[in-house]
Amino acid sequence: MRSLSKAIFVGAAALSGWIAWGIYTTRSTEAIPYAHRRSVDGLEIRTYPQTVRVETTASNQRDAFRRLYRYITGANEGASTLSMTRPVESRRGDSIGMTAPVRTDTKVGAELQTHGPASPVDGKLRMSFYLPPSLDPESAPEPIDPAVSLAIDPPRTVAVKRFSWYASAWRVNSLERALLRAVERAGYKPVDGPFLLRYDDPWTPPFMRRNEVAVEIGAIA
Repeated sequence: MRSLSKAIFVGAAALSGWIAWGIYTTRSTEAIPYAHRRSVDGLEIRTYPQTVRVETTASNQRDAFRRLYRYITGANEGASTLSMTRPVESRRGDSIGMTAPVRTDTKVGAELQTHGPASPVDGKLRMSFYLPPSLDPESAPEPIDPAVSLAIDPPRTVAVKRFSWYASAWRVNSLERALLRAVERAGYKPVDGPFLLRYDDPWTPPFMRRNEVAVEIGAIA
């Protein structure tokens, strides 16, 4: 009985620590700002300001994440360490619309192209980290790794469906289809493919995780 009580105590302490970690990471990681516009048919409609992303395309999440993590921890011009922000965006297969070429040179005033639909990259994943809102296209440090690039999203309107627990591939695919059906029922028109937003690190308890499937839609009144 004493051993059972000890095991229960240790398990409860571990669970409490796990939950505390999830709360800490959620509160300590900066999130990209947005404005809630309305809720309809299980959708949240948001507007985002201009945002700057660092992105890469890879065959798997691990390689993509490592490249981007190296960028924010110093693999950039000036060896700057940047804050991690939430969420992390990823797109796979036909939903990946590659951005136009990014900065044409590294001098002050170099051009950073805006994000827009282009040729898809079949079977690969594009992952993006949003840079802190304090950075703009002129102040964002240029990546050193040629497989990593900067892109800018102009102000946009996005339809979102939120979910928790694990973002497995089959679940994300199912939710993306449900998202597109709900967008159509609500009378909105997607302007690009759906994508996944994840707000938590891999150590956050699954029941505390915030995930979203989202799609950019045309401007609303």
